[in-house]
Amino acid sequence: MPYSKFTLSKVVEEFQLTIIEGERFLPDVPPVQPSPLLQDTLKETIPWAIAVSSEKARSEGIINPVLLEVKRQLKGQVSVFSGEEFTVQPEVDLTGYVDFLISRSPEQLFIKAPAVILVEAKKEDLKPALGQCLAEMVAAQRFNQQKQQPISTIYGTVTSGTVWRFLKLEGQSVVIDLTDYPLPPVEQILGFLVWMVQNG
Repeated sequence: MPYSKFTLSKVVEEFQLTIIEGERFLPDVPPVQPSPLLQDTLKETIPWAIAVSSEKARSEGIINPVLLEVKRQLKGQVSVFSGEEFTVQPEVDLTGYVDFLISRSPEQLFIKAPAVILVEAKKEDLKPALGQCLAEMVAAQRFNQQKQQPISTIYGTVTSGTVWRFLKLEGQSVVIDLTDYPLPPVEQILGFLVWMVQNG
């Protein structure tokens, strides 16, 4: 069963997770000033992605440029994967493709541990994607353990590009921040993503 088949209730039940709803776990991190390249890109692509309104347009026009900016801000010391196969434990259905994954390794030819942020793109309603994103986060947690690179926290985000919602997985405990953070402005989202990479 691919990640996309997981509902929130199914992933919680299958992997014995505890959910804490609504609690903001992100600290007041300073906003990150985007590069002129990202500013120019988003000025052109946000109206286009909103007009076209497909998941693909939003992924290519907004989400991917923002994630590549995180890599730029961190001087290329992380890797960003898009549409990559991430089969970790087929026997428990942790298999399939992820929309986006950020690893703390600079290796870009293949996913190398530790995987720290999973990003699930949706064109509108974010709620149905929470289960899929959480299943991918559980897979990342197990992937890191398999590769002897365990990290204490895995982060996830479900986003339409213009709205971002964040999740945190520590052990068997999941916190889902029910705040929808807007983009634009991009500075706060960049601040959150850079902080998550550094503190996962």
